[in-house]
This record gives sequence, C-alpha cells and structure tokens, in this order.
Amino acid sequence: MACSGIVARIIPDSIASEIGLEAGDRLITVDGESIRDIIDLSFALADENVELVIEKKNGEQEFLEIEKEYDEDLGIEFESAVFDGVRRCANKCIFCFVDQMAPGMRESLYVKDDDYRLSFLYGNFITLTNSGPADMNRISRLHLSPLYISIHTTNGPLREKMLNNKNAGKIMEQLDTLITSGIEMHTQVVLCPDINDGSELEKTIHDLYALHPNVLSMAIVPVGLSRYRENCYSLQVFTPEKAISVITMVEKWQEKCRKENGTSFVYLSDEFYINANQPIPAYELYDGFPQLENGIGLIRNFLFEWQQENILTTGYQTPHHLDIVCGTSAQKILTPLLEDLKVSNLTIRVIPVENNFFGTDITVSGLLTGQDIIHALSQVSGIRTGVIIPGTALRKGESVFLDNMTLEELEGDLSVPVRAAYNASDLRELLQAWR
Repeated sequence: MACSGIVARIIPDSIASEIGLEAGDRLITVDGESIRDIIDLSFALADENVELVIEKKNGEQEFLEIEKEYDEDLGIEFESAVFDGVRRCANKCIFCFVDQMAPGMRESLYVKDDDYRLSFLYGNFITLTNSGPADMNRISRLHLSPLYISIHTTNGPLREKMLNNKNAGKIMEQLDTLITSGIEMHTQVVLCPDINDGSELEKTIHDLYALHPNVLSMAIVPVGLSRYRENCYSLQVFTPEKAISVITMVEKWQEKCRKENGTSFVYLSDEFYINANQPIPAYELYDGFPQLENGIGLIRNFLFEWQQENILTTGYQTPHHLDIVCGTSAQKILTPLLEDLKVSNLTIRVIPVENNFFGTDITVSGLLTGQDIIHALSQVSGIRTGVIIPGTALRKGESVFLDNMTLEELEGDLSVPVRAAYNASDLRELLQAWR
C-alpha cells in the first residue's frame, strides 16, 4: 500500500529548510523505498547519503540527493508518526470510554487506536489483538521496547468476553513471545466490579508478576462510566467498600514485591484511594512514577512538587481574587494546601466542578468541559480577578476542552483572564505572580 508522510513543520536552519521543503509537502520515498512511519524513517536516514522523492502541494514530484552527517536529522516534523494510517482498534470492550462519548464532538475523540508503533513512540496502551506474526517479528527485529499493553485479565476466555474479540484470549502467549525477544512492557488493567476484580485480579497480578522483570509495572484503574452508555454492557462503579477491598489486596502484593525485588510493581490509580477515603501512598512507594501519564500517582507527585517549590511572601500591592477550578475528587487535596499558602492581598477559592457533561460519577479534573466550568463559576458570587483551570482538561498541545470550547472562548465568557496550570509548579507560580 502506498503511503506518504505529510510535512507539518520545518525546523529553521535545518537541512530540510536549506533544500526548500515546506509544510504540506509529502515524503514519498527514501532511497527508493516507501516509508511506513517515523521508525522506518529513522533507520532510512541513518546513512550519510540519502535520496528523497518529495511531492509538492501542487502535485509535482522532486528528486533530492542529500549529503549529511551520519545520523544527522533533516529537521522535519510530520503531521502523524505513522504514514500508512493509524492501526484502529478491532475490539468492542465492555468498558470502552470512547463508546461513551457524547455525540457531536470533534472527530478525533471517536478514534480508537491500537497501534504498537504509537505504543512504543508515545506510550499509548494497546491490546495486541490486531498484532499478527509480521507485527511481532518487526517489534522483535527493531527491538521496539518498552511497549504499553492493556491486559485487563490474564484469564483468556474472560479477556475474550471483555474485549469482544476472539483473538484476545492468547495474551499470555503473546507476552511470552515478546519476552523471548527481550521486549519490556508496562501493563494496565481497567478494573470492572464483579467481572475482573476479586480472584480474577489476584490471578492477573500473580501471572504478570511472574513475568517480571520484563513486565516492568502493572497499573490498575477503575472503569469510568459516563451518562452516554446507551446500548453498552451493564457495569457498576466501585463503591467505597469495594475500593477498600482492592486496596487491601494490592497492598499485600506490593509488600511482597518490595521484599523480593525492591519495587511495588503493581500500582493503583488515585481514584481508588479517594473513593475509599484512604491516604495516598508515600512518594517512595511509586518507584519513580513509571505510569504517571496513566494517572498513577498524580496526587502524590503533585504534593511532592508543591512542597519543593519556594514560597514567595512578597504578595500583591492590590487585592487579587483567584478561583481555582478542579474536579470534585481534587477538592479535598487542594483545599488544605491552599489554606496554608499565605500571600498578602491574595484571596483563593477552590471551585469543585461537577461533571454534568459526562455524568457526576466522573470526578477527575482531566475530563472537565468548558461549559461545566462556566456553570460552576456562575453559581459562585463575589469578586473574581482570574481563573486557573487544570491543564489536563485541555487537549494535549492545544487550548481546547473536550466539548470543543477553547480557552479563549471561556475567557471571553467569564470576562476575566484564564490560565492553565499543568503541575504544582505552574499553580504556585500563577498564584504568586498573577499577571
């Protein structure tokens, strides 16, 4: 299948800039070979002499011969890391959050990728159900490690049922194949009450821990249920009692793993501890936060960063009134921290936002929408100098919420400046140097 990489940006003063490449150009071949993705491209561009075929925006093709240093980069950023199309998910998982998206949202939110290349490049989780022998051979040959793999259960028949895919049941065989090739992996389980928890979870932890050290870590996150679950499998959220049961089991495994190999190995997402009203584990129990992007240890990492930041006490010459927006689960974490922050002429309010867009069972800050933020703030009277929102609520690399509202639109509606804080350092800086 013919494929091409579309140029998104040219780095100034790079080789690509010197030879006249532009955004919108297409990379057709390198040394006469079609390139499937930036993995292929990195190998193809390793030589000192390369030949490119470029298709310009007007459809004309140019042949370019380039001399460069060994492994020197051309200075091209592409619209996508894969040139032959993102491998789509072939599953119909009973817990899939994409299937619970509201209608009428931007098209990219309905895309379910299951591409081993994006797993290697960006840490996207994959199921391996669409990875055939050729894919496994390429992973092995190019040593694409580590990978991020959604396991959910090591019980083959149960996994077939949960993923609604007959290929899902051979996961342990696939993991063995990867391990034989020296591939390391991080794993995750989306935990569903009365389906893959209890004894099934015990088995899954046992089976994955037996594959350590190639299996580097195991994350457990609770199933998320939105209000758009029409024609979806009937599922329940975790009650505090069930969350405590999961925490108790995992703590026993963590103690065992730390005694045997020095790491906790298996980690729970913050929602379990908040739901059960249990303390967040100590910083050292997260072992460097191997799955922070998966929501594992976000609160503990935030608290640690907050404590490391220097406290400025100069304050403001005129009164400032800042509202900090967060999901309902983060309120109990932020409120005591901010009560201890004393900055003259600064009044801080923590505004928890109920998620009416997806449903009130969704409590994390990362799934807040612009319209829910506006609604929550409209219910709070008083002076407001500015608003700080969680950066995780915005699409990565953009200033757009999940409901397509932009940060600029939110700012215009509220008639005050709105800034995003992506971490503890951002938040403290905004509070102490609002501008």
